[in-house]
Order: sequence, then structure tokens, then C-alpha cells
Amino acid sequence: MSTSDQDQDQWQEQEQDQEPDGSPAGIPGAAAEERRLTPRQARRLRVVLSSVGMAAMAVVLALRIASRSSVLVVGVYGLALILCGVVIELSQIGRTRLGSWLLGVGLVAAVGADWLLIP
Repeated sequence: MSTSDQDQDQWQEQEQDQEPDGSPAGIPGAAAEERRLTPRQARRLRVVLSSVGMAAMAVVLALRIASRSSVLVVGVYGLALILCGVVIELSQIGRTRLGSWLLGVGLVAAVGADWLLIP
């Protein structure tokens, strides 16, 4: 068998190993990769999550101001609202992972500050 015949045989074996939809058979990660979000879907998801977080922080801010008017309350929840806006902007320019971490850490910090600092 010549080199070109061997290459052709290997190519045919690779085609047989693939399923009809084109994904390699026998590779468990192939199906998981197909279910991953596209970058556009990930950005949209982060924007939606940030918008929901922003709405939730606005509601909590209104409730906290109604029960106890304090500059600290406005400061903590105002910073959380700004953080949600920053995450929306980061998601729109393609920095979704940074935005996700920032949103998670920032919202936990805001809730923790509310619990620890505000009497």
C-alpha cells in the first residue's frame, strides 16, 4: 500500500467513526460541546441576569428606604445598581466571564454589607 492509499484508508475510517450529524462517535464530550452557549447567547444571558439583579436591587433599595432611611442603605444598594450596569456593559463588549464573576462577587458583597453594616 502506498502512502496515499494509507491516508485514504485512514480518512475513510475517520468518516465511519463519525455519526450522521458530523460529531465524532465515542467521544463523550462531543455532545456536551454542542450544548454550550454561543458567545452571543452568553452575552444575552448575562445582560438578562444583570437586568434582573438590577431590578431586584431597586426593589430591595425601595423597601429598605421605606423602613429605614439611611445614607448607608442608599450607598450599598446604589453601588449594587451601578455594578449591575457595569456588568451589562461588560457583557455587551464581550467580557462575559469577567462580568459574571463581578456580578456574583458584587451582589454577595452587597448582601453581606447589608447584613453586617446596616443595623
